[in-house]
Amino acid sequence: MEVRAKKALGQHFLTDQKVARAIVDALAISSATEKSPFPVLEVGPGMGVLTQYLLQRPELDLKLVEIDTESVEYLLTHFQGMQGRLMEADFLTLPLERIFPGDFCVIGNFPYNISSQIFFKVLDHKDHIPQVVGMVQKEVAERIAEKPGSKTYGILSVLLQAWYDIEYLFTVGSGCFAPPPKVESAVIRLRRNGRTELGCDEKLFKNVVKTAFGQRRKMMRNPLKPLAMAKASREGWTAEELSAFLTQPVFSQRPEQLSVEDFVALTNLLA
Repeated sequence: MEVRAKKALGQHFLTDQKVARAIVDALAISSATEKSPFPVLEVGPGMGVLTQYLLQRPELDLKLVEIDTESVEYLLTHFQGMQGRLMEADFLTLPLERIFPGDFCVIGNFPYNISSQIFFKVLDHKDHIPQVVGMVQKEVAERIAEKPGSKTYGILSVLLQAWYDIEYLFTVGSGCFAPPPKVESAVIRLRRNGRTELGCDEKLFKNVVKTAFGQRRKMMRNPLKPLAMAKASREGWTAEELSAFLTQPVFSQRPEQLSVEDFVALTNLLA
């Protein structure tokens, strides 16, 4: 039995065993970890190219989530002990807090069409996800790992780097997949940094970052003017005071020039 790759699900099945093993090996679970075996969730296992190596690691308590019924049937047929481990569900709507009451790691060959959404969900559970190893489109990996000053630096770069240390591990050519995608892929690792709080209102921080990059080619005063006007209204400023507020140097910069710390300071300025 073979599983047909479905374009609607963004499926490109990894066939290179060396790459598969390297991805699994990149998941660094400390032997000194208090909870052993450590819970790990594989997203989109497909035909189990990563699963086979994950199951060989006794320090991992593996669970899997797969939305494709055909893939679920394949895994149940070809791998022992899948009952209780394998969930037929959409990761994006999965109630992770019910399945994992404590910390857990995430790994997978992420479908291209939802890779950004996967990372946004990781952010929602950042206090319980200490590590993520994922293969994504190379462009997405570069964007996530990029530093300020680059044209590819964007919303995901800032939001993920606020809470995770990002490592671009290696590039994977299209010939390693069936069917081969039209683009290259890359494997990245996210490890939770030591930050426990941002030092600003987190909801406003997200809003500032997303709003700023909504018009990334313009200076910050343009996209952020509505937020500045809201502050002016709260503070009872005159039009002249609002105008003076927007002359501060940060509003003359473009969003890709700002680091995480700069966005934190900007958020406090707008609070």
